[in-house]
Amino acid sequence: MDAKAISKAKLPSRYVTEGPARAPHRSYLYAMGLSAAEIAQPLVGVASCWNEAAPCNISLMRQAQVVKKGVAAANGTPREFCTITVTDGIAMGHQGMKSSLVSREVIADSVELTMRGHCYDALVGLAGCDKSLPGMMMAMVRLNVPSIFIYGGSILPGSYRGRQITVQDVFEAVGQHSVGTISDAELLEIEQAACPSAGACGA
Repeated sequence: MDAKAISKAKLPSRYVTEGPARAPHRSYLYAMGLSAAEIAQPLVGVASCWNEAAPCNISLMRQAQVVKKGVAAANGTPREFCTITVTDGIAMGHQGMKSSLVSREVIADSVELTMRGHCYDALVGLAGCDKSLPGMMMAMVRLNVPSIFIYGGSILPGSYRGRQITVQDVFEAVGQHSVGTISDAELLEIEQAACPSAGACGA
C-alpha cells in the first residue's frame, strides 16, 4: 500500500501530524529522525514490559525490535515505549507482594496514558508475567484501537541429574531442604539449573 494513500481523517494521530497548526508537534517527530513519509503514516505504539527485574520480561525489548520491523513493513510508523512490571516470582514471600496486584493497574494506566497522550493509532503490546498480561490487555480494551497482544514466551525447562525441572521443582526442593531430605549443595544445584533461559515461569 502506498503510504501517501492513507487518510488520517479518522485516525487519532491526525491531532499531532496534520495541518499547519501541528508544525510544532511534527518538529518533535523530526527531532527523533522520522521522515515526512513516516509522519504521514499511522503511528503504532509498540509497548513492552521490558525490564531487568525478572526473566519473564528480559527478552521483550529484542522481540519489540522485530515487531517494529513488521509494523514498518506494513506502512506503519512504530513508536516503542516500555512500562513497569512487578513479577510475582521475585515479589512473593515478603512485603513486595503488596506491590504485585497494584502493578497491573499501573501497567494498564501507563500504556493508556502514553497511547492517548501521543495520539497513536494502534497498539502492539508485549508482556510476559502474571500482572503484565492482563494489564496490557486492559489498556487495549480501554483504548479501543486496533491492537495485537504478543506473549513473550515461557522459560525452557532446566536439566538436573538427567531429568527436566522447572521453578516448581525449586519450590518443592525448598520443602525437601527444610526437612533435611536434600543438602544445601543439592538445593543450590537445583536452583541454578531450573531456569536456563528468558521467559515466563515454566510449568
